[in-house]
Amino acid sequence: MTIRQKLETALLPLMLLSWIVLLASTLLHANPAAASRFGTPPDWITLVAQAAFVAATFGFQRAQADLLRGTDFIGLLRRLVLGPGLLATICVGLHLLERLVQFNHPNADRTFFAIVYTINLGLFVVFLAFTNYAWRSLVLFRASERLRREWLWFEVLLGATLLFRLISWQLPLYVALPVLGALAFFGVYLSGNQKWVAYLSRRQKMEAVMLQGAILLSMTIFVAYFLRVDRDPKLVAPEPQHAFLLLTVFFAAFYTIMGLLVTLFNLPTAGVFEQKREEILSLQRLTQLIQRGQTEEEVYSMLFDSAVQTVEADAAWLDVEEEEGVRCQQRYNIDEQGSVAIRHLLADYNLGQIEYLNNDLNNSSGFRALGLEFEALIVMPLRATKRNYGTLYLLKKQRQGFDRENMSILQTFTSQTVLSIENLQLVARSIQNERVQEELKIASSVQESLIPKNLPIDNWFEISSHALAAKEVGGDFYDFLHLPGRRLAILIGDVSGKGVTAAFHMAQMKGIFHALMQENPLARTERDKFPVPSRFMAMANTALIHCLEKSSFITAALYIIDYEHGGFVFARAGHCHTLYYHSIKEEVSYFRTAGLGLGIIRNDTYEKHIKNQFYDYNPGDVMVIYTDGIVEARGADQSEYGEERLKQMLERTYYLNANEIKAQILADLAEFSRGQPIHDDQTLLVIKFRTSQPEPSI
Repeated sequence: MTIRQKLETALLPLMLLSWIVLLASTLLHANPAAASRFGTPPDWITLVAQAAFVAATFGFQRAQADLLRGTDFIGLLRRLVLGPGLLATICVGLHLLERLVQFNHPNADRTFFAIVYTINLGLFVVFLAFTNYAWRSLVLFRASERLRREWLWFEVLLGATLLFRLISWQLPLYVALPVLGALAFFGVYLSGNQKWVAYLSRRQKMEAVMLQGAILLSMTIFVAYFLRVDRDPKLVAPEPQHAFLLLTVFFAAFYTIMGLLVTLFNLPTAGVFEQKREEILSLQRLTQLIQRGQTEEEVYSMLFDSAVQTVEADAAWLDVEEEEGVRCQQRYNIDEQGSVAIRHLLADYNLGQIEYLNNDLNNSSGFRALGLEFEALIVMPLRATKRNYGTLYLLKKQRQGFDRENMSILQTFTSQTVLSIENLQLVARSIQNERVQEELKIASSVQESLIPKNLPIDNWFEISSHALAAKEVGGDFYDFLHLPGRRLAILIGDVSGKGVTAAFHMAQMKGIFHALMQENPLARTERDKFPVPSRFMAMANTALIHCLEKSSFITAALYIIDYEHGGFVFARAGHCHTLYYHSIKEEVSYFRTAGLGLGIIRNDTYEKHIKNQFYDYNPGDVMVIYTDGIVEARGADQSEYGEERLKQMLERTYYLNANEIKAQILADLAEFSRGQPIHDDQTLLVIKFRTSQPEPSI
């Protein structure tokens, strides 16, 4: 049970008990027969009972929830008319009934008169308490902390002044009048801070004036009653008690009239317009941040400061969502423990990612268990279409501290913030894309320069090539190098990955190829002057260990064709199998040899995984060398082109020259993958040994 609920539970019985004591005391004063039997109570008992009743009634009403619900000002005024108006109607009815009894029984005792008087006194005190705290809700709408403290002082001073009237001893007139005048001036000052009036439309203002007029009419009924009773010879109350009522009537009527005047003349409108101007300026500042090229951190900071200032939050924090988790961007008047507790509680209720407003936190068992000093909470997510950028939390100490207009303002602020951040990210991506595009152009130019423009021309063979990158820069490469003794080295490979990094490794591999395939002057035999393919792969693997990322590797195949002796040797480092047409056997098959990609094993044992294969070619033989982008190309049904279809194409075209064979394969590949994007780089080399071979030199 909260402190407020405990107060309500304690004060309600006190109200009833003190009124019953007041009624009993008044009846004993009014009925001589009862007084002779039970004794006449002293006046101080009546006055203490009335003081207790007034204090309990006002305390009970103060402990109630704030009468103003959001910005429903007209609804509050209607409840004011309905409640006090009903009390005033009862007062009139009782008075008329009393007059009727007096007319019919002019010599009756004062018992009935005392009952009516005490009931009306109770109704009037309830009327004042309800009206007072209704005006309090209106005066303190969107008020500063200073104004709230001033209102509290006003309540204390006014209550003390009124209760002082219950004491028989009175201050001299030259002291009492300045005190009452100062208190009235203080009330005028406070009543002039009713900002709620400026939020009314023209129609609502007219309705508010009529409702306040009805409240004033209800007040007038009570005033008329107590003024008439003051002149009635049957008055059964002590004089200080009646003086208290008249003074209370004066202040109640005075501040009701002040509220009506404020409504009529819109006194606080300028202050509200100033606040609206500040809200607009805050929005403009958020909008201009992107134009000045500010960072995301500055945009978040601007949002946080603007939100706290605009809704006058007592505490706040801003969470920003990042890839590694939620980070608290900024914090105001709340420690990390408190913010984490609130965040976890909202997550338990599935309220962490939606707009949420709670103006009575202590009425929720979950929030009450946290022991917060705050009564109102707004949760405002920074949400875009595809992602959530973070969440803004704002807190206030008083109940009903926020309203729907606050929510609307914060929605505008957060929407503009998300727009600014997305624009900043878009600009950053645009700059990055321009930088990447420039780098890709350079890499593409470098790669283009690395691909041989002129193919080897000889009377022993013919070569045709094709290379197509899936992106601006691919990872496929091939190269040729003439060796002494009518030999030709052909290298083809595929670097894992794409883009600038792949192009860099491609350039490294080309450099390694030309460096390692140089003549070794220290070789003892002619055969050892140039490395065989398996030895080349082992040396290349060693060279790549220090510059190839751990997650990267290169597949390659090296062929050394000795066409003067009619043979070739090759080694495969994890590359695609070589497709070959044997003219004498008239059959097409793959050389399926073992081999491991470069960079997979990074020690001296790598050479054990690479084997050389020797082969004697015949005139008319055809060798097709390719990368996996050819056989892994996908068709409309997402099936792969495959080795078998490539083999069938060579079976149908082996009799053509190298260019024609290449063209037929590419045409069939294009037909197969029509309408599908290229997923991987495609490289194809067709080597055909001429049917008429030159005579070897002696």
